[in-house]
Formats: sequence, structure tokens, C-alpha cells
Amino acid sequence: MPSALQNIKVVDLTRTLAGPFCTMLLGDMGADVVKIEEPGHGDETRAWTPFWNGESAQFLSFNRNKRSLSLNLKEPAAVDIVLALARQGDVFIESFRAGALERMGLGFEAVRAVNPGIVYCTISGFGRTGPMAEMPGYDLIIQGYSGLMSLTGEADGLPLRVGFSLVDLFTGMMAYGSIVTALYHRQQTGQGQWIDASLLDGQVAAMSYHATSYFATGRVPHRMGSGHPGLVPYQTFSASDGYFILGCANQGLWERMCRGIGHPELMADPRFKTNDDRVAHRAECVAALSQIFQDKPMSHWVEAITAAGVPCGPINRVSDVVADAQVLARNMITPVPHPKVPDLRVPGSPLKLTETPPALQRPPPLLGQHNHEVLAELGYTPEQVGELERQGVIGK
Repeated sequence: MPSALQNIKVVDLTRTLAGPFCTMLLGDMGADVVKIEEPGHGDETRAWTPFWNGESAQFLSFNRNKRSLSLNLKEPAAVDIVLALARQGDVFIESFRAGALERMGLGFEAVRAVNPGIVYCTISGFGRTGPMAEMPGYDLIIQGYSGLMSLTGEADGLPLRVGFSLVDLFTGMMAYGSIVTALYHRQQTGQGQWIDASLLDGQVAAMSYHATSYFATGRVPHRMGSGHPGLVPYQTFSASDGYFILGCANQGLWERMCRGIGHPELMADPRFKTNDDRVAHRAECVAALSQIFQDKPMSHWVEAITAAGVPCGPINRVSDVVADAQVLARNMITPVPHPKVPDLRVPGSPLKLTETPPALQRPPPLLGQHNHEVLAELGYTPEQVGELERQGVIGK
């Protein structure tokens, strides 16, 4: 079965999470991704714990379907190699500090000069324009700066980081969509372009209804635990033996839920008759339901409420998720053959296409694993590659 991006060549100068997640998705869809890494230690995530047979679990999570080329970009000969890759390439993606690649001769204008049709994507914390364009940005910093942490946690508790690198992964997906859109535009017009993907921009966009509600009311949104500002009940509840989530997003679901749990009298309570009433009396509604749910185990309530046709489910742990029948049926846990981790499994691709599905082509590469292969494709002889190794231009 053909891959949608099988003829696309990607020069990947990204590190850590946002960029590597983006280029992994491109690789999943068939693109040839050459990951440029610094000799000696490579992508920073190669050194992040925990380790699995000496390989970082974090690196293994985000770098399948890539080839690793270790280059010392401080050497002009290494810059020439990157430009040679860009000349033959379709996508150039980087996540360096502002101005760093320009100083090396690898900024957008320099790359466009050798390949006018290149799609050049920059991933940064705050974007390449505005007063903070020079500032570094990390997932944690943007979670705070974007307002996300002000909305995460219990009302009387500390602002909390979301439990995984949501900002990075959202930005990687945003960059992936932008790149594919730019490739389509190039197919129609022959024109390449520059994409400026910002961690901050993605999270401001994700504020969506919170920001619009603030403009509408002047009220600043605040932390509500797992609750929703405009819906009740729509949050986590505690049963006698654990937690579950319940979401009554409209009046019909509320009424079916009341009948499903055997308490239709709640529908007649004037405090709870409509969603507006329940929002106005949030504490009372939540307290009434909490008292009911304490009487039986979580499985009882999930079964009863689900049977009533109301969105409801357990609060799964990671160990539950990776063994879940639905997750496995969707091929969301992928075994990956790896030379050092023979039993490697990672989360699969979320991209589901019937005619051009994602595919596993390569395991996450060892550092510099493809130096000779990639350079040979550029026309370098084995003797020239050996000389580059002796000069410290490429890793050994």
C-alpha cells in the first residue's frame, strides 16, 4: 500500500519533543526523515531517564521512522552537507534559538536560495515576531505563560502542570498540519514558504471558549479541578472504591443519568432542573451526586450510567490504557523491532487513513547510525566520509 508522503524528503534539525513528534508523524506517513544530531550526545532526550537497555524511553517514543546523521554544525563542511540535503529536500524543520541558524548560514533565506520550493518550518516558544521572539520557550514555561496552568488543578490548590507535555505535542501536531498544507500549496503553485510554529500560539488558540467567555462576561476563568465552567455535572466523582468521570453535556443526558442511577427525584429539584440552575447551584448538585456515588463501587456506576446512554468512564492508569481492548483494537500500541531493545513497544500513530495509513518503516535510530548511508546518497565516497570523520565534521 503506498504511503502518502513516500516521495517527501525531510531535513530535521529539531530536538526534544515538539519537532521530533512532528517529524515522526511525517515519517509515519512515509516521508524520508534525516535527523541531524550533534556528535557525541545527539538529541537531548537521548540522555533523559528512564532507560531501556541503555536507550532513553523518551527518545524511543518520538523518533521512529527516521535516519540519524551526526553533524558538527560548527564546521562549514557540515553546513554544506545540510544545504546539500536541503537542495534535494522538500521540508526543512528546525527548533534552534532565534538567529542561530542564520548565523550558521542555514536560515530560511539561505535554504531557499538553494531550493526555492522548500517548505521551511521553525518551531519556537514564542514565535519569530514580537517582543519575546528571542526568548527560549519550553513546554512548562508555556503552560504557565499561556494561562493553561491557571486553569489546571483544584480551586483551592496550586496551579498544576498538565501530566504530560501537552504544549509540545499540540505544537508538533500543529506543525505537521501546517507542513502538509504547505506541501499541498506547493503542489498547486510550485511555491515553497516559511512556517512559524509557536508553542504559545497553539495554546492561546486552545484557550478557545475560555478566552471568548472572558471577552463576553469580563469574568476571569479559574481552576475548577475536573469541572467545566458551563456544564454540571461534568467532572470526576468518587465511588466507594475509586474514581470515574461523568459528562452530562445537555439536558437529555442529565435526565437519563438521573433515571439510570435510580434517583429521578433529582430532576424535580428546582435547584437542578436546568443546566443553568445546576451551574448556579454547582456545589449542591455535586454534593448530592457525590453522596449517592459513595454507596457503590465505580464499576457499578460506570455500567449503570453507560447503560443509560450517558458519557461515563473510569479514570484509567497508564498500565490500564496500554492493555485496554479498545486501544489495542485501534493499533495504538506498536511493537517496534530495535537492535538494542528487542521488546520495544511505543504508542502508535493517531493518524488513521484508509488508503494511505501510517506504517512502521524504521525503529528509532542509534546516534549517527545512517551517516555513511545518507552521505553516500549525496555522492560522498567512503574515503571522503572517512576524512570527514577524521576532521570531526561527522560523528564516528
